[in-house]
Amino acid sequence: MDVMGDRTTLFETGRIEQPSPWGEPRDETAEAADEAAEELRRRLAAEAGDVEAMSVLGAMLLRRGDLTEAEPHLRAATAAGDRAAANNLGVLLFQRGYPEEAAGWWRIAAVAGSAPAAHALGRHHRERGDEPAAEYWLRQSAEQGHALGAYALADLLEHRGDAAGAERWTRAAAERGHREAAYRLARTLDRKAARETGDDTAPFVEEAEQWYRQAAARGHRRAALHLGAILEKRGELKEAGRWYLTSAKDGEARAACALGFLLRDAGDTENAAVWWLRAAQDGDGNAANALGALHAERGETQTAERWYRAAMDAGDVNGAYNLGLLCAEQGRTAPAEQWYRRAAYAGHREAANALAILLLTAGDEKGAEPWFSKAAEAGSVDAAFNLGILYTGRGEETAALRWYERAAGAGHTEAALQVGMARLRDGDEGEAERFLRCAAGGGSAEAAYRLAAVLDARRPPEPAHELGEPVNRRSECEEWYERAALQGHRRAQVRVGMLAAARGDVVEAARWYREAAEAGSRNGAFNLGLLLAREGSEPEAAVWWTRAADAGHGRAALRLALVYARRGELAEGQGWADRAAALGPPAVTERAIRLRDALREELSA
Repeated sequence: MDVMGDRTTLFETGRIEQPSPWGEPRDETAEAADEAAEELRRRLAAEAGDVEAMSVLGAMLLRRGDLTEAEPHLRAATAAGDRAAANNLGVLLFQRGYPEEAAGWWRIAAVAGSAPAAHALGRHHRERGDEPAAEYWLRQSAEQGHALGAYALADLLEHRGDAAGAERWTRAAAERGHREAAYRLARTLDRKAARETGDDTAPFVEEAEQWYRQAAARGHRRAALHLGAILEKRGELKEAGRWYLTSAKDGEARAACALGFLLRDAGDTENAAVWWLRAAQDGDGNAANALGALHAERGETQTAERWYRAAMDAGDVNGAYNLGLLCAEQGRTAPAEQWYRRAAYAGHREAANALAILLLTAGDEKGAEPWFSKAAEAGSVDAAFNLGILYTGRGEETAALRWYERAAGAGHTEAALQVGMARLRDGDEGEAERFLRCAAGGGSAEAAYRLAAVLDARRPPEPAHELGEPVNRRSECEEWYERAALQGHRRAQVRVGMLAAARGDVVEAARWYREAAEAGSRNGAFNLGLLLAREGSEPEAAVWWTRAADAGHGRAALRLALVYARRGELAEGQGWADRAAALGPPAVTERAIRLRDALREELSA
């Protein structure tokens, strides 16, 4: 007989035949018959004094829950030196509520080299607060390759603050197939990636994904959730959806919520709502908010409000913020303020910004300012920009610029424009250009126009071209003017037209002048009139000059005075000359007065 041999635990004896892991069809009746036959065979052998049979029979009965019958067999095998029986006897006594006696048998088995018994003994000591003894036995178990021992040792070391030791044994447990260890190792690697920057994060991210995948494949629902999030971020939406679905079916509310968003983005709002409902009913506030938003879009405000309240009940402060938005859209200012305040007091920065806007709109600038400040300090880019506007309105340019710069640094387009304009006023063209480029790149038409003007001022003069003579060179400033023009910026449209005219492209120039003029630009109307007059269409030119002059363009009024004078319509010409003299600028006023006086003399002659 092999005294205290290599037998291990109830589930690791290696002597109980296991079913195939490949999911083949099982005949449960046949299996039960086989198990009964095996039990009978072991009984006969145990009665004949076979120690191994006693141990295995005790393990079979213990697994079945028949503690009373299992105990004598396990005790007999233990007395004969079977360490697996000693370990299982400890399990049995522990289940009966005798932990100290169980620990005695685990100690016997552990001393004899049983890794599972060492693990059980280590857990016993830890539960009683004896960490040194716990570490000793857990380390014995872990160093023998026992996955549960390695994981328990890692947990103990993490509790003590030994991060390196915890990671080492978590990795050892994960490598031996412990799914929770695989998940925790992945989380550790994720945290390392978050602390690093640049390319240094790549190895951590890749390894974390591998461990998430291993844990998820073993049925770990949170690992499946995190794996889905990684895949979604990478754009692998189909596989991400599969892992979210796996996790959600196992009861992970966050996965159900994420699956809902994935379906919504794919246009399947009906199924998205099904998963959001499931997640919200399990207490996921984000899903409740999503359901609220869905019903709000459909105009079902009462249902939306109910789900926003459910989000609040789940501890999601976004519910109060969304309720504020819902009330504000309905013109219910008082409850909107109430909900914004509730969310803002809970630290919701966008709610603080919305509350400040509400107060400012109501004329309470003093009450709005601290909420703008609170939101901005918490990281709200919009609040920082709004503070800039607030201080600008008071004439406190230095304070305004500080907040504009803060918002611009976080990518706020209009804030970058304001900083760029301030730098232009200060004469710092280099810094102005940098901020204007940021704002223009972010889509600001005004920034694109002003950036183009800065670049335009640096350009060397272009050689003159005859109208109709094509020139294909396009400068960077013209590209920025055109970008602004395409966004409807009227001054940019006029400038693009002027540059096109300078290149000799009459058709392009006329197109941009007309677009600006039709949008209300008096300069566009005046320049279009000049272009038409040069092309011999003075009557049409007069139509556009009239529009420009009516909008206050002095040169257009002077042109009309000259047109009517040439036609012999002296009174009409004198009227436009009077208008031009009043509108200016000085050079136009001077010419208009001379023309008006000449027309008066002609009329009185």
